[in-house]
Amino acid sequence: MFRGKSTHNLDAKGRLSIPARFKDVLKTRYDNKLIVTNLPTYLAAYPIEEWKQIEEQFAKFRFGPPKVLAFKRYLLGAAVECSLDGQGRILIPADLRQEAQIKKEVVLVGMHNYFEIWSKDLLDQETNDTRENFDAISNDIIKEYGIGLY
Repeated sequence: MFRGKSTHNLDAKGRLSIPARFKDVLKTRYDNKLIVTNLPTYLAAYPIEEWKQIEEQFAKFRFGPPKVLAFKRYLLGAAVECSLDGQGRILIPADLRQEAQIKKEVVLVGMHNYFEIWSKDLLDQETNDTRENFDAISNDIIKEYGIGLY
């Protein structure tokens, strides 16, 4: 599983080094290939096997409803296969970097069966917002989803 976070710098070509613990997961559980796609403020990197499950869910919606098609278009339309090179890096296409406001310093965040790729500045803002509102957020999550730490 993908856990924890680590900070990295993109090289001049837009290549990102994947941390050893994430590479180990990709090597032992998956096939070293990722699908990277955009979300509104970050990128999501899925092992192909996990990504196929998302595609299967969307396959049910060929002609509508319109909001599902718009979401499908946004998520699947931006998806790119990224294989790890010999140095354990992936190339993040320029359009995805621009969409997520990624310039140089990025943070990878493990999210169980996928990981997120954030601009360090945007993740810092998100983390600060969560920290400042932690009690309210955690209470809402417990009430709505039954997920709690205690």
